[in-house]
Amino acid sequence: MPYEPISVFDIFKIGVGPSSSHTLGPWRAGQAFIKSLEQKAMLSDLTHLQILLYGSLAKTGKGHGTDIAIQLGLAGYDPVEIDTSVIPSVIETIRDKKSLGPELSIRFDPSEDIIFLMNESLPHHPNALSFLADFNGHSSIAETYYSIGGGFIEKEAGSLTEKKMVQLPFPIDTAENLLHWCRKTGFSIHEVVMENELAWREESEIKKQLGKIWKVMRDCMYKGCHTEGVLPGGLQVSRRAAALNKKLLKGRIYSDYSGWVKAIKEGGKDFQYILDWVSCFALAVNEENASFGKVVTAPTNGAAGVIPAVLQYFICFTDEFQEEKVLSFLLTASEIGSIFKKGATLSAAMGGCQAEIGVSSAMAAAALTESMGGTQRQALMAAEIAMEHHLGLTCDPIGGLVQVPCIERNTMGAIKAITASQLALQSMPDFAKVSLDAVIRTMWDTALDMNSKYKETSDGGLAVHIPLSLPEC
Repeated sequence: MPYEPISVFDIFKIGVGPSSSHTLGPWRAGQAFIKSLEQKAMLSDLTHLQILLYGSLAKTGKGHGTDIAIQLGLAGYDPVEIDTSVIPSVIETIRDKKSLGPELSIRFDPSEDIIFLMNESLPHHPNALSFLADFNGHSSIAETYYSIGGGFIEKEAGSLTEKKMVQLPFPIDTAENLLHWCRKTGFSIHEVVMENELAWREESEIKKQLGKIWKVMRDCMYKGCHTEGVLPGGLQVSRRAAALNKKLLKGRIYSDYSGWVKAIKEGGKDFQYILDWVSCFALAVNEENASFGKVVTAPTNGAAGVIPAVLQYFICFTDEFQEEKVLSFLLTASEIGSIFKKGATLSAAMGGCQAEIGVSSAMAAAALTESMGGTQRQALMAAEIAMEHHLGLTCDPIGGLVQVPCIERNTMGAIKAITASQLALQSMPDFAKVSLDAVIRTMWDTALDMNSKYKETSDGGLAVHIPLSLPEC
């Protein structure tokens, strides 16, 4: 495989829901196309622009907000910095004025200029979009981008990476590579990852950015646990996290995140109580994600609730928690996600939901195991167990929305991660029959064999067996 150094901040990216591949990726593609025109000094001569959506982007684009994301990217908004509350008004203004704004003043009508090609796919990847641009002087260009999962994008016949290509001190493509470096150095997994990160940026900056990642996760979870209502999109799915949060706390008073954690801990450590809280944490994040909220790809938006839920479980219900372990948890989790990306895929359009919830569960399981004092081999064993029991999981979103069954699947992924960690901590990896690398190869084989209707197209599974009439959205 080609050399591909992947940073923790490639796996964990701040963005806007509901989908990393169908929302964040197309948003980034829109930004990249505008930047491409600027670099060629062609932007001022642009007279007309159309966007063609292929494959999975076309079939579930409305439900995932793909058209909205592209408009925001073209109009100059950044998914990390945007105040999500302005999104409805921005989109309404573009629609009413038929213009992408002062920086791109050409006539643009989303209903005519974003075209959903439901029955066409490009061979490289199911998530493809093309920008067709006309210019003064009657010249034209076409650029095609692929949203390959987790917010990563590729440009056809070209590279998009602006990341400094570095030679990492510990190059890792497989779990066996990772274990090799751990053995050779005596480092834990997160220490190996930190040494690699230092090839890109200073340690203080790494810690600062990881703190920002956790803050967005934490704030998303807290907000989701305190927001009631119905999710957008037409399915009329009621939010559940806020009601469950209120029920579990039984009137205990708090005013901020720290007080909330204290109030949760006061409820004890009964098994059912803990189980309900893990579900509540995961539900909260993905209800926010479904509402165009600010989330972190972990490794995708559709699976954004698993890692925050398991990390919050670690904080609230274990004796091993220490504040500094939040950062090491994220470092360890990111490396597992990186290995899955290199050996298989993070895209549900390529591999079904095993590529999202399965990978996130494996990431969380490894991170929790190391945080609880497990060895490197136990951490990798936990990741293997978590993925082994997600193999073959399909992606069949009802109405093309990241709601049913996606939100509940995050609760299942979080619980499986905790169970996998517990199993690994009570096991001897010497006697394991399946390695993490073997399960990654199996996941990829399964992805290749899986029928396309189970790969984020809404052409199969629950998406066709739940007869719902959805409005245009």
